[in-house]
Amino acid sequence: MHTTLNQTPWPQRFLGLFQRFDGWLIAAILFLASLGLIAMYSAGFDHGERFGAHARNMLLAAAILFVVAQFPPQKIMLLAVPLFVVGVLLLLGVEVAGITRKGAQRWVNVGIVIQPSEIMKIAAPLMLAWWFQLRPPPLRATDFIVAALLLAVPVGLILRQPDLGTALLVLAAGLTVIFFAGLSWKLVAPPVLLGLGGIALIVAFGDTLCQSGVDWVVLHDYQKTRVCTLLDPYKDPLGKGFHIIQGMIAIGSGGVWGKGFMAGTQTHLEFIPERTTDFIFAAFAEEFGLAGTLALLMGFLFLIYRAFIIAMRAKTLFGRLMAAAVAMIFFTYAFVNMGMVMGVLPVVGVPLPFISYGGTAMVTLGLALGILMAVARDAAIEPPTIEFLARRQ
Repeated sequence: MHTTLNQTPWPQRFLGLFQRFDGWLIAAILFLASLGLIAMYSAGFDHGERFGAHARNMLLAAAILFVVAQFPPQKIMLLAVPLFVVGVLLLLGVEVAGITRKGAQRWVNVGIVIQPSEIMKIAAPLMLAWWFQLRPPPLRATDFIVAALLLAVPVGLILRQPDLGTALLVLAAGLTVIFFAGLSWKLVAPPVLLGLGGIALIVAFGDTLCQSGVDWVVLHDYQKTRVCTLLDPYKDPLGKGFHIIQGMIAIGSGGVWGKGFMAGTQTHLEFIPERTTDFIFAAFAEEFGLAGTLALLMGFLFLIYRAFIIAMRAKTLFGRLMAAAVAMIFFTYAFVNMGMVMGVLPVVGVPLPFISYGGTAMVTLGLALGILMAVARDAAIEPPTIEFLARRQ
């Protein structure tokens, strides 16, 4: 046997798989993953095997990112319809034979127990991006109506579980795709203003509404309870308000520099509930203080910024919409989780990316980042075409 002179050695071929990876995006991911491992080691120190499982979940997510990034966005787009259909069927399966945990029916056993709503965080924006990529310009009102219906199906099924937090994430990602596809501000502004007005009314008259016993119509009883608890958690400090109160105490006690690694009293005396999942941010803030919190926040902001840069450089409409959706997914995750732990948003059960423990959520993030990296690699091959630039104007 002999080798030809032009045969590429396998180490060089392997390294070639990493060509055109976005270095800034990799740096942001590694930074946040490092903080996540540090936070989980401390928060989960006396909580079984959480640290080891968290590290394995990260490695699995990294493998998914690497594999997905090898495919051009045009190939990834082919997965949009089957992934969306499978996701919806699994959500219907939850309705029929779902597994109930902590009062919510969100899981289904398909050989392994999975949470189908996590799949829809990627499947829904992927489907919408596919839909708009196939529409001939200029887009018509019917195109946006169909997109709204495609989004309403998974959001409605997730709300029935009930899972308000995940429904908000899917809705935010989907609306981002619809907006960046070209939806007019004139249609976006009224519901936004209406929502802000509703929030203002709840803040101004929430106590009266909570005490009156009036039916809030648009909210389930448990959702109304969460809003009322947010407005005054000290009405039930050992019950429904316990999560918010202990989270705020932990964050406040961290001060500027924190109590130090493994030195959080609220964390290790087990005052913080769900300290390795939804409320791990409180444990992190207690041990690393305002300085650590700002570093974590800057890491997320840079990741989101980089995702929007990749969206701007994308060669296709599909790539631009998916990159923008990934940016919004991370923004919504971080904003909602930090907000609920600090007591400025209701507790809705949204994890903090890279930091909170959770296998399905970590796999979903790996898939999202893999798609983002694929868009970045595709854009790095050559500049966007003149036709695409003209379409963006």
